[in-house]
Amino acid sequence: MSSSSPAPGALAAPADVPSRPASEPPVPAPASPTAPGAPSAPVGPVRRVAGTAGAALLALAVLLGLQLRLHDGAPVALDLGASTWAASVRAAAPWTETVALWLNWVGGGFVAIWVVPAAILVGLLLARRWRGAVTSAVALIVSAGAVQLVKNSFDRVRPETTLVTSDHGSFPSGHTANAATLAVLAVVLVPPAWRRWTALVGALWVVVMATSRLILSIHWATDLVGGAFAGLGAALVVVALLPAGRRIRLPPPGSPGGR
Repeated sequence: MSSSSPAPGALAAPADVPSRPASEPPVPAPASPTAPGAPSAPVGPVRRVAGTAGAALLALAVLLGLQLRLHDGAPVALDLGASTWAASVRAAAPWTETVALWLNWVGGGFVAIWVVPAAILVGLLLARRWRGAVTSAVALIVSAGAVQLVKNSFDRVRPETTLVTSDHGSFPSGHTANAATLAVLAVVLVPPAWRRWTALVGALWVVVMATSRLILSIHWATDLVGGAFAGLGAALVVVALLPAGRRIRLPPPGSPGGR
């Protein structure tokens, strides 16, 4: 009786290895988190929280405006107390008025509407951060649009002692809203290791800008609160819907897909 031994040089099949059906697709190996091009961690929950918080802040801005409208826009106790404090600061430190006038120029008008956004977009485009540029542009537009919509809806009268001229509608503060929107964008766009300090600087920037509006007596304190709500809310909603993304890396020359 002849034995069925394998031919010389032939490789024997490994024992106890189950075969995969031909119709079943292969299972891809999980990407290493440190490998180049590996996807970042899921940000869905973070974006949902940001979107919810942004919508809530926008709603609070509208509700605050409605509350003020019930009193015909008259200043409340917070407004009167803050205005008295600002007048005492101007009297004790006249240089604060000069600083406030500079912030009035930087935070509004041509500089805030065109120069600052253009500088941000050009910088992001040069860094090839296309998503960040789009997100920033949309956030600034939505923030400014929300402020103007609320202004025209409530048309609150500005303080009579204002030191500078401005457009109609005291509520909400456009300067404060713009500062809040820029603060959110800065936190989103910087590297993660810098975000804590960027958030602190951004919060300080919003407080300084809001205080300058009090120093110039061009807004009531509740206008500043509404502006902060509107600017933060608009930016958070846009960031939740349009994530800024990471820098797009182009393939090096000579590699497949490169030039």
